[in-house]
Amino acid sequence: MTAMNSPSVAIPDRHTMLEAMRRASRAPSVHNTQPWRWVLDGDVLHLYSDPDRLLTAADPHGRQMIISCGAMLHHVRTAFGARGWHTDTVRLPSSAEPDHLAEIRFRPWDSPPPGLYTRAAAMTTRHTDRLPMEPPEHFDEVLRRLRMLASPHYVELDPLADNLRPRLTTATEHATALRHHDMMYQAEIGWWAGHSGISEGVPAEALPSAAEAARVDVGRLFPAGRHSLRRPETTEDHARLVVLSTEYDTPADWLAAGEALSAVLLECAALGLSTCALTHITELPGGRKMLTGLVRPTHEPQLVIRIGNAPDADPWVPTPRRPIQDFFTVR
Repeated sequence: MTAMNSPSVAIPDRHTMLEAMRRASRAPSVHNTQPWRWVLDGDVLHLYSDPDRLLTAADPHGRQMIISCGAMLHHVRTAFGARGWHTDTVRLPSSAEPDHLAEIRFRPWDSPPPGLYTRAAAMTTRHTDRLPMEPPEHFDEVLRRLRMLASPHYVELDPLADNLRPRLTTATEHATALRHHDMMYQAEIGWWAGHSGISEGVPAEALPSAAEAARVDVGRLFPAGRHSLRRPETTEDHARLVVLSTEYDTPADWLAAGEALSAVLLECAALGLSTCALTHITELPGGRKMLTGLVRPTHEPQLVIRIGNAPDADPWVPTPRRPIQDFFTVR
């Protein structure tokens, strides 16, 4: 077994390491900020958050930043698992280093569960769908599978009944109105969204036009995209809404929510479903309080996910990712 630094150390070889990290970098992150740093030190792979990529207006406490890092952590563990490596993970290993979110040690894994391979394969096709969707088929069975994947992370997944959707529509409108005159927020989202040809942020081609966004009642308002009207036959959004919640509201819970988010999104992609993770409602205290009352009064809602069917076969252009040398270092 070949190691990157020493043949006596049980870690993946250089090619496996780099390919797994590149694939895992397809993980979702708020505004595609990719707020993570990875350091391989000997036989230990360390995950750090990158405070320079913190959204100071939308996410001043770093909750969404850590959720994003949790999603990358799960992507990394899935990518290595599919290549025959078990990842023994210690989360938040040092209270003296709040940016140090996890450390991973490797050991060979002869028999990963079959579902892990399908979720690893889905990393290359999973993407955020901000357009109106058709309802997902066999949603009760989908929910059962998603709950099974979220529960090992101590994260609850609850569907929102259709009769509660107007409450989220109102919360979306309220959040949009509050943000409209927030110049720091507007400058921030303008910086991260709508610019093509760079390795971070949400490119213009991934954004809905004003006409498209008007047909999605629960969604963040981004700068308008360049398209006019895709999916014209889907006059309104029929995606189902689910909420991910944790018992507490600590960095450990945020990291776990990100890992559960990754598992849920990858499973949906493997099932051929479209998804869109939403954090705009939980950014503001009023939205989080409203969701708490609708779902689990004893838990903290972390984010909402839209799940549906895309009624078209339009080609999907992957959103950009930073080159591996920007976020991965070998000591």
